[in-house]
Amino acid sequence: MRSLHYLLPALLLSSAPAFISHAAAKDEKPKHKAYTSPASTDDDFIIQGEYVGESQGDKLGVQIIALGDNTFEAVTYLGGLPGAGWEGDRQIVTRVKGKREPGDTTVIFRSEIETAEADGNMVYLTNPHGMSIGELTRTQRESPTLKAAPPAGALVLFDGKGTNDFTGSRVTEDGLLMEGATSASKFQDFSIHLEFCLPYMPTARGQARGNSGIYLQGRYEVQMLDSFGLEGKDNECGGLYKIASPRENLCFPPLSWQTYDIDFTAAKFDTSGKKTANAKVTVKHNGVLIHENVELPGTTGAAPNKDESATPGPIYLQNHGNPVRYRNVWVKEN
Repeated sequence: MRSLHYLLPALLLSSAPAFISHAAAKDEKPKHKAYTSPASTDDDFIIQGEYVGESQGDKLGVQIIALGDNTFEAVTYLGGLPGAGWEGDRQIVTRVKGKREPGDTTVIFRSEIETAEADGNMVYLTNPHGMSIGELTRTQRESPTLKAAPPAGALVLFDGKGTNDFTGSRVTEDGLLMEGATSASKFQDFSIHLEFCLPYMPTARGQARGNSGIYLQGRYEVQMLDSFGLEGKDNECGGLYKIASPRENLCFPPLSWQTYDIDFTAAKFDTSGKKTANAKVTVKHNGVLIHENVELPGTTGAAPNKDESATPGPIYLQNHGNPVRYRNVWVKEN
């Protein structure tokens, strides 16, 4: 079997994602352009995305990540994409660098045993003799809970049509909630539905790339980050910050609308104020279960509400300096 996931080791990256290997010097404060609309992106954006297909009998999923200046990384999953066929650690994942030459419309990932050529619609695989050994087609996944209607008894926090429980928040001209917002309502046990869109920031890396987070009760963070194609750590999208990594990295490409559906059980305290049970959380990211009844031993370091108590708390959407957008936010108290 010789498909994209068997490219030469010389082209493979280390297991650490490229996004987190280029930290700036302490005295540097680089600025990275952030795109918030697909209509105003660069030429690399049309290549970035997800592709599925087969090569010599193997089902493959490929995520191509734009890294700026016509450079890319292809992440290949044997069996299919995360949440759609890939079986985690039981199946192969490889990372390969690619580049588009000036004036070209395709990106080439090359080795001595095969070539992969991506044009934004397809990925074509050929052997050293130029013979086809496989094709992958671009796919645009959508969360099954996208645009979910609030159930009876739910409290709508933001709908972009005039309902906005986030007092003093900023809203775009097209009716999207901006980062840095705290709900006026406060909650104990609840389920929340939230839709979010991460910016496209191809030259940014790590925590500078589309960073935000939802803080439950203003205390416990579920991370948001453009971690499309990364490994899926506790400080990446879907991570419970410094507590637990997601079962799978279900982050879609930037500028895709994504969903969190979260069930939260508040910490319990006795009459003296002593904690008797940790808070717990279950999280679905884009409709896929990534955390189930995970205990939260304490508040997140950057939480605006650092005091664990029986007092209800708000929903806080972090402002980390990146233009993250939100819509269709509602809560059903349990």
